[in-house]
Amino acid sequence: MNNYLLQRLGIAALTLFGMSVVIFVLLRLAPGDIVDILFSTGGYVNPSERAAIEKELGLDKPVWVQYLTWIGQMATGNLGKSYRYDLPAWEIIRPLIPVTIELATLSMIVAVLLGVPTGVISAVRQDTTLDYVLRVVSLAGLSMPSFWLGMVIILTLVAWIGWIPPMTYVPPSENFKLHAIQFALPAMAVGYRSSALIMRITRSALLEVMREDYIRTARAKGQGERLVIWSHALKNAILPVVTIIGIEFAFLIGGLVVTETVFNLPGIARFLVQAILWRDYPIVQSLVMFIAMVVIFSNLAVDMLYGVLDPRVRYGS
Repeated sequence: MNNYLLQRLGIAALTLFGMSVVIFVLLRLAPGDIVDILFSTGGYVNPSERAAIEKELGLDKPVWVQYLTWIGQMATGNLGKSYRYDLPAWEIIRPLIPVTIELATLSMIVAVLLGVPTGVISAVRQDTTLDYVLRVVSLAGLSMPSFWLGMVIILTLVAWIGWIPPMTYVPPSENFKLHAIQFALPAMAVGYRSSALIMRITRSALLEVMREDYIRTARAKGQGERLVIWSHALKNAILPVVTIIGIEFAFLIGGLVVTETVFNLPGIARFLVQAILWRDYPIVQSLVMFIAMVVIFSNLAVDMLYGVLDPRVRYGS
């Protein structure tokens, strides 16, 4: 187990290193930089002023020197300074992280509470009217973009009850009720889409397990159908479900750009797009590295859960 964990952590470190190189190179391959954007708004470029700004930001150095400087700063916990706001990058990023993590967590809770039970019901009632209805509902969830569903929810609230949710971020310390409502609506919209995928995976995995011999043996021993489904079949079909939950959570950390924009939430994904448009390299590099770390450690957590959920899974000692 320890060797396996160390091996995975080593792979994670190599992956992060590769991601850092890709992020750094791709940003600098994009046409224009922060200096071009600053001078384009003024309509006049003074070469001496341009050179002074590039020197101040370190953009006059070779790319490999810039990369080593950035890696050295990251190793010491220094994320650099935002080109646009002239503030330490961590001060700008820090308040964004809880917003996105809260939204992603609430969305996954909604997705699991909806997806797993409906997937089990659909598998148990295979080829019945209820099964077909649930499959259509899941296909609808996969087909509808979450941000569009969020807009429909907002318009419905306005049309039916004449109320619109708060369009500016409300911290929980300021008004917890409004904060909960503000996050409940996008969480339901995003969670519905994710629940559709979880439902399909749960149904497929459970149908495969229910054909196994030990399920027939459990029924032959006289065990109740509910006990057979929830204690035997679902327990052995849960691994692909856990995998998709981990993948979906990692995706939500960086994939809620439009949803955060629709509900005006100051999260990571929304701010990342703005930072890319401004070529704010320290902010973009830090945010993408954070998203990469979430993806890597989500997959690692899923792998560790395999051994807990299924005793048949063994890791090298």
